[in-house]
Amino acid sequence: MATRGAGLRTRREAHGATALHGRRRWRPSPYVVFGGLFWIVMSLAFWRVPMCCDFGQHAAVVERLKDNLLHPRHPMADLPGAGSPYYSPYAVAQGLFARLTGLAGWEVVKLAGPLNLLVLLTGLGRFVRVLTSRQWAPVLALFAMVVLWGTRMAWWSGYLGLMSMTGNLAYPSTFAIGLAFWAWGWAGSLAKSPRGPWAYVGLGALCGVILLVHPISSVAAVIGVVAFAASSRRPVPGLWKWALTAVTAAVIAASWPYYSVFSLVGNESVDWIHRQLYTEMPQRFWLALLGLPALALRFRANRRDPLVLMFALDCAVVAYGWFSGHYTYGRILGLTLVPLQFALAIELAAPRPWRRWRTALGGLAATGAAVGFFTLQAGAVVPRALDPVGFDQPPRWPGYGWAVSQMHRGDVVLTDGYYPTRSVPAYGANLVAPAWPDTSLDEDTRNHRLQEVRDYLSPDADRAERTRIVRRYDVRWLLLSPDQKVPEEAVVVAWGPRTGEVLARVSGRDTNRQKTP
Repeated sequence: MATRGAGLRTRREAHGATALHGRRRWRPSPYVVFGGLFWIVMSLAFWRVPMCCDFGQHAAVVERLKDNLLHPRHPMADLPGAGSPYYSPYAVAQGLFARLTGLAGWEVVKLAGPLNLLVLLTGLGRFVRVLTSRQWAPVLALFAMVVLWGTRMAWWSGYLGLMSMTGNLAYPSTFAIGLAFWAWGWAGSLAKSPRGPWAYVGLGALCGVILLVHPISSVAAVIGVVAFAASSRRPVPGLWKWALTAVTAAVIAASWPYYSVFSLVGNESVDWIHRQLYTEMPQRFWLALLGLPALALRFRANRRDPLVLMFALDCAVVAYGWFSGHYTYGRILGLTLVPLQFALAIELAAPRPWRRWRTALGGLAATGAAVGFFTLQAGAVVPRALDPVGFDQPPRWPGYGWAVSQMHRGDVVLTDGYYPTRSVPAYGANLVAPAWPDTSLDEDTRNHRLQEVRDYLSPDADRAERTRIVRRYDVRWLLLSPDQKVPEEAVVVAWGPRTGEVLARVSGRDTNRQKTP
């Protein structure tokens, strides 16, 4: 016995450099290595894409908070901003950072991209570790999440394909999804090992923050927490603790002073925008269906598997959005794919040797990943200069620095151009008519303003009508497309070097106004 014990002690002795510390040398996991490489590549891919799409809206939010942190104006117009859901805790933190550093709104939003990606990647790793101990599962889950979508572009906030990430990494939705992964990991650990009530209160606080940061993503986030609660070993005796989570989340959300998240329930102002998510669903998402066999296996092994419950509840909400006409609920489709993608990743992370069916599933998954990458996603990470094929590239919108450099902060611009209405407010200017609905502005009022813009730009408008509109909205600038006629009372100041758009001044400016950067 003594000899055997001595042998065991000998094997446990530290040798070489590790003897200095008395423990094994730390080695990074596969996810740390590949996740770190992905963070670098994707951050660079995000940085090379100029401002486009909703970027200007979020930069405008930071600009308004930079001007007045407690009572910001409407993000895109010279109007009150009370009640705007854009003024979330995430945006307020960005506004405070902008005030402290003096950075412009667009600079703060750009800096947020890599930070949001870090939250997303760490949350993904935590979530997958709750589901399995297989060390390659988080790596496969990451690549499934960014590649297994479809063969038609799904460029929406909260959709995390490689291509769409080049545009939306800096959006609140990405930060909220990262927090949702953390919440699911937290809920999964509580489902396995119940703890004291404060752990559930903390989870509720996190869910409340997600609800405020991005309300539509919070629907899927809460569904995930519910799925883990239902999968708990003792769901009924521990129900009161999960109720603490729900109550805490509601209290946090109700306490936010900038807007009422509960006022968004039933709001129909943006439903029409999201209808195409349903009409083009098969083309956008069909590759994710490769995860169905893996999800079916999980259901066969455990009827209360959290990924299975999550997928079923997500599908129910998406179906409700279709049948009720509240198409905004289709926005959770991006997270509805997560159970499929992650179930597939966990199955393929199983140690070898594989059975034939798993080998076949792996072959199908590899084929699907190749199809998704080379038909749609490759251009996100392969620059045009290094592209031998001609992959589709992220959008490259024209910049408007040439126009805003002539303006003063807070100046009102009249334009109906698709690009300028979404970009110019990012620099501190205001529009006559905001491009997007916002609960801080009555939708009838916004539509009336849109009609006023159309009336001003109509070839049939007389000078008296144009003067009335200019005076009513304190318009100082016109931003016109090359085919629009410059009114006789306007003075041309500059032309867009790329688009040929025309910037014209229609009224004197207040010299006390601060010039936009």
